[in-house]
Amino acid sequence: MASCLGLYIDNNLIKYAKLSKDKDNIKIESYGVKCFEKSNLQKEVHQIVEETFSEKIPISINISEETYEYFDMYALLNRKDIPKAVKTEFEAYCGENGNNPNAYETRYALVEKPEDKENLKVIHVSENKINLNKKMQMFQGYRLDGMYPISMSIANLLKMKNRENCIIVNIENSTSITTVINKTIQDVKKLDVGNADILQKIKEKESSYSKAYQIEKETTIYTSQAGDLEVGGNNYLELIMPTLYDIVGQVRKLINETSTKIDKVYLTGAASLINNIDLYFEEYLEDVKCEILKPYFIKQAPQVNIKDYIEVNSAISLALMNFKIGITGMNFKQNNLSDQLKNVLKSDINLSKKGKENKFLASLLKNDLSTPLDNTEKVLLRVTAGLLILFIVYSGFAMLINSQMNNKTREANDSISSTNSQISLANSDNETIKTKINEYTEMIENLQEINEKIAETNQVKKAIPNLLTALMSGMPEDVQITSIENTSGRKIKIVAQSTEYDQIGFFKAKIKTDNILVADTVQSTAPQKNNGVITVEIEGELP
Repeated sequence: MASCLGLYIDNNLIKYAKLSKDKDNIKIESYGVKCFEKSNLQKEVHQIVEETFSEKIPISINISEETYEYFDMYALLNRKDIPKAVKTEFEAYCGENGNNPNAYETRYALVEKPEDKENLKVIHVSENKINLNKKMQMFQGYRLDGMYPISMSIANLLKMKNRENCIIVNIENSTSITTVINKTIQDVKKLDVGNADILQKIKEKESSYSKAYQIEKETTIYTSQAGDLEVGGNNYLELIMPTLYDIVGQVRKLINETSTKIDKVYLTGAASLINNIDLYFEEYLEDVKCEILKPYFIKQAPQVNIKDYIEVNSAISLALMNFKIGITGMNFKQNNLSDQLKNVLKSDINLSKKGKENKFLASLLKNDLSTPLDNTEKVLLRVTAGLLILFIVYSGFAMLINSQMNNKTREANDSISSTNSQISLANSDNETIKTKINEYTEMIENLQEINEKIAETNQVKKAIPNLLTALMSGMPEDVQITSIENTSGRKIKIVAQSTEYDQIGFFKAKIKTDNILVADTVQSTAPQKNNGVITVEIEGELP
């Protein structure tokens, strides 16, 4: 009987479901939800694995930051050429967006386009390799067999009829909308809004994610279809409804843009536990029926609380992937060298059971060594033993190298994070220094300007007394100075009067020859005579 543990890891929630499968019968052995702080994630994962006795069974988890790209591929293209063509398309996409294609692990699925028979649609999924390595490191020592995008695994919960077209709205931390046309996933859309917005708003009032999650589960939405409901558990509707309104609006837009008629909308994820959320969506989507997504293999019975199973839908869908249920080729878990050698060894042993030439291995596997060995069998024994030893040595080296690579990757990530932090601080300091330099430069320029003005003012103040002294020395007796004015800077205007023209001329000549004012700058107005008094204005600059 095959078993698998599905783990859906969100920002602050872990959903887990351990499933077993016997032929076509699937049974949920254990399940649950745990709230955690990010610093305790590793501890919570180990605790769940131990509590569910899943140390030796396959574990399937979700990837969380994947992106989806869509390419068209010619339907008649040779199948062996498709991987190369898809890789080329993705490299071109990365080139256009400035990304390094080697930094991503990628998977893709091919689906037919109902409206275009000549081309196939490529649903291309990419995830950063650093994010994948971080998640894989949490499960060292356990049997991590699968890492899947939840948007591609959630459809595993449906047992759809032919020609049934539906949309699955998975409202977890973020919201994903998976469109399924004629039992085939045709499109995946990730929204920026989701249950994280709801929990964060409630947590701001309650200061606990665990309590916020419990409050959300107990909340009831009032709708016209719900009839008269008791008031209770709805004190937080004003925090919840804006997020749901945004999501249902985008779902409605997607349905209107889809050329194929959508028959049903399935709701799942943490927010689907809100009472009457299906009725709320149905009111807004009008002609489309809405219902909560229930795992197809769970039979409705009085002793079964179906809502408890719905709560861990995401984890159940991941576990089903290990049973080869759902779309193939979406496993982001890369087998390392040790895993590959184990598979080769297992394959060789299985083949040996069927061959007559490997009678020794067959009898060894049956714990029967009574059969005598001939020379050929002895040679085969030595070769097999040598190969077994070689495989064991390679496995040991592979595990050692893998461990060292993981350690180096972790050290490199820590170093990159530290370097980026220091660069950020240096950039901040550099901006501060530039601001201070600009301030100091402006202050220096202002001081220089003030000093120049003070120096100029002092020079003018000293020059005025010298000017008066020079004018008094040897000034013609018949000449009177009526005013002296400092018009601007070092420029001086002198108004003088006399009864004789020659006295005025003599006074002007004295100003030039004695350099009382700079000779080249001395100018005078035409003498004006009024009532026998001759007046003249003389301008010039102080020496």
